Amino acid sequence: MPALRHLRAEGRRMGATPYLSIVIPVYNEEENVRRLQEQVTAAVDPLGIEYEVIYVDDGSRDRSFEILRELASGNPRMRLIRFRRNFGQTPAMAAGFDAARGEVIVPLDADLQNDPVDIPRLLAKLEEGYDVVSGWRQKRQDKGLTRRLPSMIANALIARSTGVRIHDYGCTLKAYRASVLKDVRLYGEMHRFIPAWAALEGARVTEMPVTHHPRTAGKSKYGLSRTFRVILDLMVVRFLGGYGTKPIHLFGGMGFTLCGAGILTGLITLYQKFFEGIKAHRNPLLMLAVFLFLLGVQAIMLGLLAELGIRTYHESQGKPIYRIAEMVNFEKAPAPVDS
Repeated sequence: MPALRHLRAEGRRMGATPYLSIVIPVYNEEENVRRLQEQVTAAVDPLGIEYEVIYVDDGSRDRSFEILRELASGNPRMRLIRFRRNFGQTPAMAAGFDAARGEVIVPLDADLQNDPVDIPRLLAKLEEGYDVVSGWRQKRQDKGLTRRLPSMIANALIARSTGVRIHDYGCTLKAYRASVLKDVRLYGEMHRFIPAWAALEGARVTEMPVTHHPRTAGKSKYGLSRTFRVILDLMVVRFLGGYGTKPIHLFGGMGFTLCGAGILTGLITLYQKFFEGIKAHRNPLLMLAVFLFLLGVQAIMLGLLAELGIRTYHESQGKPIYRIAEMVNFEKAPAPVDS
């Protein structure tokens, strides 16, 4: 691929420093890891770039790690991390990202449903000027009711909520510039939201169709329960993305709305007392008015407390509230100032 010619030259210059880091979480995939490593080698070796493959064993109970250790003994490009127990896919990916040394990071599933042959295409797309290239399983080889339908619903909700219009947030196969992942902290099932996080930070995000194979060995670790967890994580992303530095706008808006509803309900209670003869102490609207007004006051107070927490978080850790893409004729970047 023409777009990768300069990467080949750069790989020869870099020596031991990898240009590409491939991160693969593994959980009970003893039947797949040997063939996966063969496929990765066959796909990436012809590029002529320096690369590493980081396997993160997420507490497998089978022989996955023993097989990986055997393969790594004769392959210095393979690096292994083993968890003490099963923590989940997101922590496994986070460990791999933290250990990665490459300028570009490509996560990959270990179940052989993602195809490593797509990695060169993702790199070529990244070289067109993007920061994130997300894989899109256009012809997904999974069960429709338990896998594809919930995924379609989740993808539609994520795209609508975040404003980042990609079709397949759940596809593990993506290409990231390492600089995009530098400040990303992953929790819950947050790995699938990285393109949205990156876009909020000003990254250029695109997608491209990738190959997807049916699972031929091993057992799937995904189920319907994951869909509900994803929706809860989406609420976190939506809150942090829209109100992470200004929570008073959310809670204060809710508080004023509730107080307004309480005042309106109180006025209705007074109208019914003086014009319809309904006694206030017998009118349930009076209790509702008091309840709504007090709930609104509590929401405003919660917003003020959240503001204190957010400011303490940013100021105590020096967290910036903005990201600079480029600076010209500056000897030293100015320190971010909270406002």
